[in-house]
Amino acid sequence: MIDELFIRDLGVIAEATLPLGPGFTAVTGETGAGKTMVVTALGLLLGDRADAGTVRQGQPQSFVQGRWVIDPAGAVADRVRDAGGDLDGPELILGRSVSSEGRSRAMVGGRGAPASVLGDLRNDLVVVHGQSDQVRLRSATAQRDALDRFAGPELAAVLGDYQHAFHRWQVNQAELDRLQTERDLRAREADDLRAALTEIETVAPQPGEDTELGERAERLGNLEELRLAGEEARQLISAEDNPDNIPDTVALLETARRALDRVAAHDVALPPLVAAIANVGFVVADIAAELSSYLAGLDADGARELEIVQERRAELSVLARKYPGGLEEAIEFLTSGSARLLELDSDSDRIEQLSREADADHTLVTTLAAALTALRQAAAVQLGSRVTAELGALAMPDAVLHVEVESAPEFTVTGSDLVRLLLQPHAGAEPRALARGASGGELSRVMLAIEVVINATDPVPTFVFDEIDAGVGGAAAIEIGRRLARLAETAQVIVVTHLAQVAAFAGNHLSVVKDSDGSVTASSVRQLRGEDRAAEMARLLSGLPDSKSGLEHARELLDLAQSTPRPPKK
Repeated sequence: MIDELFIRDLGVIAEATLPLGPGFTAVTGETGAGKTMVVTALGLLLGDRADAGTVRQGQPQSFVQGRWVIDPAGAVADRVRDAGGDLDGPELILGRSVSSEGRSRAMVGGRGAPASVLGDLRNDLVVVHGQSDQVRLRSATAQRDALDRFAGPELAAVLGDYQHAFHRWQVNQAELDRLQTERDLRAREADDLRAALTEIETVAPQPGEDTELGERAERLGNLEELRLAGEEARQLISAEDNPDNIPDTVALLETARRALDRVAAHDVALPPLVAAIANVGFVVADIAAELSSYLAGLDADGARELEIVQERRAELSVLARKYPGGLEEAIEFLTSGSARLLELDSDSDRIEQLSREADADHTLVTTLAAALTALRQAAAVQLGSRVTAELGALAMPDAVLHVEVESAPEFTVTGSDLVRLLLQPHAGAEPRALARGASGGELSRVMLAIEVVINATDPVPTFVFDEIDAGVGGAAAIEIGRRLARLAETAQVIVVTHLAQVAAFAGNHLSVVKDSDGSVTASSVRQLRGEDRAAEMARLLSGLPDSKSGLEHARELLDLAQSTPRPPKK
């Protein structure tokens, strides 16, 4: 239940606090006074899309806040806590701000939250009916939803099982269709993959092999030059086997060391130099030994090995040119291509498995759809009967509502049923589809009758009606007021209306009045009692709040609303 609604800078409303509370609240006011902003504010608190155009002109943002009284142990409280919000006992605060640039910010239980959280709470808090909802009642979807709500938890459980099986069937069938449609294409892909993998496996490239072979080819192609240069360098460094006794580096270093060593005792600066020359001699001697090993290791049959290396390089080059990333990509393709080939080769098994699963799900969907049809057909008889009785009390005594459930050619997410509401305005007349024949006033009364009936099986804490009495007047309006009062016995009802006949039945009457500057301030939303209420009723009736006849008629309506017994619940 909404206990209080606060609005600031929304539309023409500068600031207003609306005390609501339990029972039936009527909101009235002159055209353009901002009555509809009450519904807009509630919509924002229930997750409706933010519209910068609703921000009061010249203000940076609008703000709305609602104080709800809920069950602290109920499902709504659990979702609020899951969103990080807090409750103060049974009190829940929801808030929403909208900037003039269109940015929106939501508050749930004192904590910031996405606006989608407000939308999640909507169905358990409030049902809002505006004139657009009356038009929506003409649609097959809205008519089926109304029947399903009336059918209650049993149908909801079967529908949940059906939708789970339906979605699984659709997913499996889609994959099965794809595999079957692409079977030839996937078979060709598998053949191409198999050939490519065979080629790579035959060549068997190794990581870094092409670089290593390039270095070997360079060495083998220059063996003679390498041998001559190495021999020359070795002889210059160490010429122990040189018959001409040509001085070499090792011998020269040894001669230099001895020369300094003979006089080193005479100068402390010389022994370190003697040691350094000796170390250099050792290093040079090691280099000479390494050169000898290098020369001994040069291949004797380099030409034959070079031929083998070049053949291997050519083989790798042919393979590398087939892949943008070269040999590295070809090596990686062995892994990814093998996995893909395994997937393609298992198509037959997968198709067989999917066929079994899709057939089983189709059978289950068919069975559950038949159960839905049976439940809807049974509920349709009861809904039509009960709504017809309600229409009789809404100044449509001869009207009959027929609820038809027909089989559709295909399964959908809601089953295989087409639900149609047909209105027979009087005996002997042809039943007419609401989508074609019902007037605005008839739609208003049908929608109210449906809500009254459904609320007995699918109760909602709060109903909000925005000019549900459009196109209605006289006795029909009085009966609408009575039915709203009856609905308010089990739920909170908030009605934005321009009819005194409806407002008369409200236990709480709020008036929205524009000030002289065209704005609505806190003092302009008043809770009416006594003569103030009679004056507002007179204004609604005649446009003149001080009219003597209007006041008499207003008091008569108020007396009628108070004295008329509520119709029995069916």
